[in-house]
Amino acid sequence: MIVTNLNTPYYAVIFTTLLTKNLADYEKTADRMEELAKLQEGCLGIESVRSKIGITVSYWKDLASITKLKNNIEHTEARINGRNKWYQQYQLRICKVERNYGFER
Repeated sequence: MIVTNLNTPYYAVIFTTLLTKNLADYEKTADRMEELAKLQEGCLGIESVRSKIGITVSYWKDLASITKLKNNIEHTEARINGRNKWYQQYQLRICKVERNYGFER
């Protein structure tokens, strides 16, 4: 689902990954991290695609909300497992969105 109706400005966290072959518990943890993010105050929505390259974009009202999720103990454990087991490579980008628009049929 595409997240719509976000009022600017807001923040986008773009998390791009290449996975290893060791994916035990990866899907379960990835789903839980999306659920956890959606429960955080300040989360405005999430879009995610997992294939050869995984891309997850989460939207936030402010930087403090992003930091709060980063410091969550479950999220910290998932980051450690990601580095040790699941990710061959990842890149995280935090962007301030000043303008957006879209189309829907």
